[in-house]
Amino acid sequence: MNICIVAGARPNFIKVAPIMRAIDNAKAQGKDVACQLVYAGADSDETLEQSLFDDLQMRRPDVFLGVDCASLNELTGRVMGEFEHYLETHPTDVVIVVDDLASTMAAAIVTKKQGIRLAHLVAGTRSFDIRMPKEINRLVIDGLSDLLFTAGEGACQIVSREGAQLSQVYMVGNILMDTLRANYTRLRRPEVLGQLGLEDKSYLVFTLNRKALIANRDNLRQMLKAMLEAAGGTHIVAPLRGEARKTVASLLATINMPLNTFHLTDPMGYLEFGYLTAHAKGIITDSGNVAEEATFNGVPCATLNSYTEHIETVRTGSNVLVGEDAQCLRETVEDMVAGRWKKSNIPDRWDGRSAERIVQILLS
Repeated sequence: MNICIVAGARPNFIKVAPIMRAIDNAKAQGKDVACQLVYAGADSDETLEQSLFDDLQMRRPDVFLGVDCASLNELTGRVMGEFEHYLETHPTDVVIVVDDLASTMAAAIVTKKQGIRLAHLVAGTRSFDIRMPKEINRLVIDGLSDLLFTAGEGACQIVSREGAQLSQVYMVGNILMDTLRANYTRLRRPEVLGQLGLEDKSYLVFTLNRKALIANRDNLRQMLKAMLEAAGGTHIVAPLRGEARKTVASLLATINMPLNTFHLTDPMGYLEFGYLTAHAKGIITDSGNVAEEATFNGVPCATLNSYTEHIETVRTGSNVLVGEDAQCLRETVEDMVAGRWKKSNIPDRWDGRSAERIVQILLS
């Protein structure tokens, strides 16, 4: 069996790594299986530093489609053209697409037009906001897929309601936990914690990436001020990059209060960031991935969004949704710092064996 895995952005590789490892293990056991990793972007993509692949203990992509453009519609068309050429020149039995990017949707469409089996990881995630481009991507990809790999029962119910047959849907668990569990003993304590004199479980972590949140500067300023006041002197470590870093730095300069406990740091690699969040007192983030890992680690997490693609993090895990409400954030961070937090558990099948289940399903 020839498997092609398509990744469209840096975070996808954290989910891809365990699948490739499981395929290699199956091959070592004598199974007739081979895998090629295709990246929609260019080999020169600055976000794909070699340390990422070293941290994840995986090889770089075998093929780069070389598509790099700002327009989502243009990107979709170009990825379709490049991936069509790939499938015409590489014998492929099944294509696995990851998450919900425009490039993911483009690869999914081409796969089905070529009559090749399509598998979607992670299927059934919904915001129920059709104005979001990613929501459209999710609906299209799930609608086309022959195999839908979900992280939890909620996602299974969603794709079933939308018409997927039971024989197509497999609750394999959250594959992020495969990577986290496999690398837990390799996590590296960031040097910045020592430089700041911070002990484990004594600090908060703040991450920010969502464009809509960054663009609303007035509200973001209120949220930053509320977070700092609620932290009450507890140090906050913020490894931000790009526009998020610039915006937060400029807004902090307008807040009339001591800022010596807020630390903007350089972005961290997977192993360092994994340690930072696993050993935090609490996390404030707009990232679903960070919230999911917080649930696995049992670390209190406040998500700056009104919904989550994985409701298990709220129902079972350590996650609380605060939206973009500064007052709600203030009260939540006060509870976090005071140690007033709900009891949490690890959701079903978030056990680090999702990739094994996926490969077993593909080979059967």
